[in-house]
Amino acid sequence: MKGALMTLKSFLAAAVGLAGLSLASIAAAADKTVVVGYQTDALPSSVAIANGEFAKATGTEIDFRKFNSGAEIFAAIASGDVQIGYVGSSPFAAATSRGLDVKAFYLSSISGIDEALVVRNGSVIESLDDLKGKKLAAAPVSTDHYQLLALIKSLGLSEKDVQVFAIPQPEIVASYTRGDIDGGFVWDPALTELKKNGKVLITSKDVAERGAPTFSAWVAASDFASENPKFLRDYAGVINKYYASFATDKAAWGPESENAKALAKILGGTAEQHAAALKNLNLLTPDVQASAAWLGGGEASGAAKILKDTAKFLKDQGKVSQVLPSYAAFVTPEALANASN
Repeated sequence: MKGALMTLKSFLAAAVGLAGLSLASIAAAADKTVVVGYQTDALPSSVAIANGEFAKATGTEIDFRKFNSGAEIFAAIASGDVQIGYVGSSPFAAATSRGLDVKAFYLSSISGIDEALVVRNGSVIESLDDLKGKKLAAAPVSTDHYQLLALIKSLGLSEKDVQVFAIPQPEIVASYTRGDIDGGFVWDPALTELKKNGKVLITSKDVAERGAPTFSAWVAASDFASENPKFLRDYAGVINKYYASFATDKAAWGPESENAKALAKILGGTAEQHAAALKNLNLLTPDVQASAAWLGGGEASGAAKILKDTAKFLKDQGKVSQVLPSYAAFVTPEALANASN
């Protein structure tokens, strides 16, 4: 837990102390290589990272860098090392509450079954009623961490009743395998690994229905977004293309497909694992995303409301010191509304 707390403190310091440096770095990057941070989630659009289509469509050299969590990506955005990143709503709420100026321009997915709490065989956990006294883990400041804490609270329990370890996913897998923890709230590839010796107790979708919805999104540093609207439109257009293919051509995304093999090459794991993981995504069509219901409704938009509600929870947990009056400034439908479909 100490390591997780230091991770959070380091991130918060970077978000505030390096904000001034980021402006100059972002301006320089706009004329050179754009650096994009991504994670290990299986997304249809990740194929475009593997085959170079993002760079081709935007006419820009892109340096894609893999990160273990959204908190790490936000720290990199704050330092100016990264201009665009794929993140979850919990670290997003934490970052913006601390003053980092970014905009979500594409929602990759909303709460689904691609993230879940898996409990280990032998942990004597058969239902949610058995969580008291157990040891559980999630990646620090992640949507999974947020949902795990929200789940515990919804059960009338606290972190005194359930030990929660905020550690990176590779450490969760190792601790789970050794039997040091009883379960982990994770996404793939950790999700697949934990299920080999355990079972899913509850999914992200289930926790959302209990009052703690989440989303994952592509975000851009606000200065970069305002100076490079065409880049974001073209980037969103590539994502649209792959999501449309996934929705209409199931054969192109099966375990033997070139797309699944491309995902395995860039993300690790096997083609079979990624083909299965894709089926667990809860995706929104581009028109729904750009509507008032999600990115286009200002303060009333779904994304802005989730950010604010998450920030309130994080403040109650002592993870952030303030909740902003509105989070509408951190979401925009512009790139999607003008992207190719």
